[in-house]
Amino acid sequence: MPKNAALILAAGKGTRMHSDRPKVLQTILGEPMLAYVRAALRPVFAEDVWMVVGHRAQMVEAAFPDARLVFQTEQLGTGHALMQALPGLAEAGCTHLLVVNGDAPLLSEALVRDFLAEAGGADLAFATILPDNPGAYGRVVRKQGRVLGIVEAKDYDPARHGPESGEVNAGMYWLSLAAVETLLPRLNNDNKSGEYYITDIIGLAVAENYTVRGVECGRDDSLLGVNSPLELSRMEEMLRARTAEQLLASGVILHAPDLVRVSPLARVEPGAELSGPCEICGRTEIRRGASVASHCVVRDSLIREGAEIRAFSHLEDARVGEGALVGPFARLRPGAELEADSHVGNFVELKKTRLGKGAKANHLSYLGDARVGAGANIGAGTITCNYDGKHKYQTNIGEKAFIGSNTALVAPVSVGDNALVGAGSVITKDVPDGEMGIARGRQKNLPRRG
Repeated sequence: MPKNAALILAAGKGTRMHSDRPKVLQTILGEPMLAYVRAALRPVFAEDVWMVVGHRAQMVEAAFPDARLVFQTEQLGTGHALMQALPGLAEAGCTHLLVVNGDAPLLSEALVRDFLAEAGGADLAFATILPDNPGAYGRVVRKQGRVLGIVEAKDYDPARHGPESGEVNAGMYWLSLAAVETLLPRLNNDNKSGEYYITDIIGLAVAENYTVRGVECGRDDSLLGVNSPLELSRMEEMLRARTAEQLLASGVILHAPDLVRVSPLARVEPGAELSGPCEICGRTEIRRGASVASHCVVRDSLIREGAEIRAFSHLEDARVGEGALVGPFARLRPGAELEADSHVGNFVELKKTRLGKGAKANHLSYLGDARVGAGANIGAGTITCNYDGKHKYQTNIGEKAFIGSNTALVAPVSVGDNALVGAGSVITKDVPDGEMGIARGRQKNLPRRG
């Protein structure tokens, strides 16, 4: 039975980016470009998505620890990358392969499926586009509409190949592995770069009378790659604008939409409200009726129905319940969880802390490694002292407990249900249910000197 797989070429240095990071890890809307390419492929190919990595491979491996990797220790071109991947793909039983570049962040599932539908039945197929500026893209050579081959831009000779048509290779291929196994050993690096080009397989296939198809994609910019900081910036703006238009069309309310930056990996339901400038990154989910005010950054978080994120708040890997209020100037760090109708106010920071239903921490507090019961009130200046220099410990605050201002709770410690802690206390022992804990020096008044 046929088995399809996808291969992402992600081994290049990207020297024109002038960065120590691999090109595919350069970010767009807060995510590596490679993440968008992978997200477009996985709905089509499930787990059969492979990546060829080379330059600083350990960085790519760290960013995508669950990826199926092929290592290209020497970066000798795209054809060489395919050579390195072929044995593993054959061993896995793959019969057909989609090859794409890892620096094409506008690639979408729909585009992949459309290309596969057009490429079906061909031994080899590739996507072509007609960009305004062909730049360094490989030139497509045709005769009376029939594909003859692809020639790299630096090797293109009009006297030999004819006048340029403007049609270029978009870097997406559909390959029969049976054909590739025959043709790949015949690749050579007799060109100006001294590299093995995957594009040369097309000309070899034509010469051997394989069925070769150039799938024309017109001026679709979704296949464009990124090779410089300028192109990275332009691509990011294209993706931002496209995502904003999709959100508006779906029923999301955007204020100052040109300043709203939402990752395509995020999910914002119709009826949610976003005000620019703001950034919604990662796998964030914002439910209907929730609102995010200006100057907020939200990453990998869940904001439930009716919750309100006020201005200048930062959320990372946090969960905000129905009707909860956050901010302004609040920070929710990984593991922060607000249940329904709870409040986190200005200059309050939470980390690995659960705030119960209706609980409030409205001013100038740090709550780390804590559990706060429903209806509890945390006074201004409260700190859970959760770290002793080696280990972190838990603080538990019961339902309807009242913590006075400027209190330090030295973990591990518990404050019971309906308990009260006096302002200015340093609490090192548990406070039982319904009791009051107070731990501070007795006030002493002295005569004032001149």
